[in-house]
Amino acid sequence: MKTTNEKQENTKVEAKKGAVKAKPGAAQGLRDFFEDGLKDIYWAEHALTKALPKMAKNATSSKLIHAFEHHLKETEEHVVRLEKVFESLGIKAVSKKCDAMAGLLKEADGIMEETELGVVRDAAIIAAAQKVEHYEIATYGTLCAYAATLGESKAVTLLTKTLEEEKKADASLTEIAFSDINIEAAHKDD
Repeated sequence: MKTTNEKQENTKVEAKKGAVKAKPGAAQGLRDFFEDGLKDIYWAEHALTKALPKMAKNATSSKLIHAFEHHLKETEEHVVRLEKVFESLGIKAVSKKCDAMAGLLKEADGIMEETELGVVRDAAIIAAAQKVEHYEIATYGTLCAYAATLGESKAVTLLTKTLEEEKKADASLTEIAFSDINIEAAHKDD
């Protein structure tokens, strides 16, 4: 039974002016939102399995090409790992278009179109790829927190492993950028 304060709080939420009206079927609790987030990142990881080979084909640095090829293998494992998370929750693995990832990948395509093949494009591709990695780090970090809150220990373990791989991919891109690509790209301005 709800207390008077809880009833008043619900009334405040319903009456708040300017609030976005939820769609039918909107998340009712953290578990719903967690599952929705899993569907979102599942779509994103599938999209990356198509985008990473394109980035590798447009890169000229052997280190960068290798990093993309390595991360493609990890990304394919991320898809499998997410399927295990869905399975651990007793739900079907279903994807839902991730607008954020779709936007980041569209931006990456635009970056490649706006740069000539070579070191400047390599620097630009690294920037685009790091935006993707940062989005994934934020998403997996949040999903880990939700899984922990919900007591889904198997999901926490699986999602944490992916989170750590995303952080390593980001660090690798930073190292590649600073090792020579950014310096060489800067010399193009001379």
